[in-house]
Amino acid sequence: MARFAFLVHPNRPEAAAIAADASDWLVSRGHSVVGVELGSDGSGMEDVDLVVSCGGDGNLLRAVSATVASRVPILGVNIGHLGYLTQCEPSDLVPALEMFLAGQHQVEERMTLEVRAYDAENRLVAEMVALNEAVVEKTVPGHTVRIRADIDAQPFVTYAADGLLVATPTGSTAYNLSSRGPILSPRLRAIVLTPVSPHMLFDRPLVLEPTEQVTLEVLAPRPAVLVIDGISVGELEPGSRVECSEGAHPARLVTVGPHDFHAILRAKFSLADR
Repeated sequence: MARFAFLVHPNRPEAAAIAADASDWLVSRGHSVVGVELGSDGSGMEDVDLVVSCGGDGNLLRAVSATVASRVPILGVNIGHLGYLTQCEPSDLVPALEMFLAGQHQVEERMTLEVRAYDAENRLVAEMVALNEAVVEKTVPGHTVRIRADIDAQPFVTYAADGLLVATPTGSTAYNLSSRGPILSPRLRAIVLTPVSPHMLFDRPLVLEPTEQVTLEVLAPRPAVLVIDGISVGELEPGSRVECSEGAHPARLVTVGPHDFHAILRAKFSLADR
């Protein structure tokens, strides 16, 4: 008997209905099902064999944040728009569960980021795990924010930009992509540092080794805001800093059947042949 947890997007009734139908199917076959609230800290997940995320990419990102420490694999069901991270459509959920129960699946490990934010008095104010990215960006429209970037505690450059993002290979196709950053294979381990609308001559993204730590310090005169995987964590006053390093645990995403990153890239972004 296997134990499943469903994390359902709270504002999409169709997600709840799909999760309920799949739960009934599992229970009728002798398996157990528990519910997980969006934003859960993941406690009690140690005995769960699979988390099913019913929603869009954002829902799956929340599932990763809640479960990454317990190393529970996640199956993403696309009930959103782009659905780049999710594995299957609603109509494919039961067949995907059958394949998981039969052991006919793969678990793809994705690098994560550990993000810690400190205020100007060096007090830890936030600590989270990101699958996509951490972004320090401006709060005042029409003005840039000044951000000093250090790599392994050594000064690199001070950016004047709308923001500065630190992305994983998985996150390279998210905000990083719209900021003209490089696309990386999600199987890589690397850190991408990309300025957002920089107001300076040096405007190139930087690809770093996963062992390198990136520190972003907000400089006067304006504050910034920290956003992690699309969630606003809080405002950063000048003197605050954000430290980003490779996460201690990778995200574990379940795939069933062929899973070709390049084919997904072509399909999701409608890349036509020349």
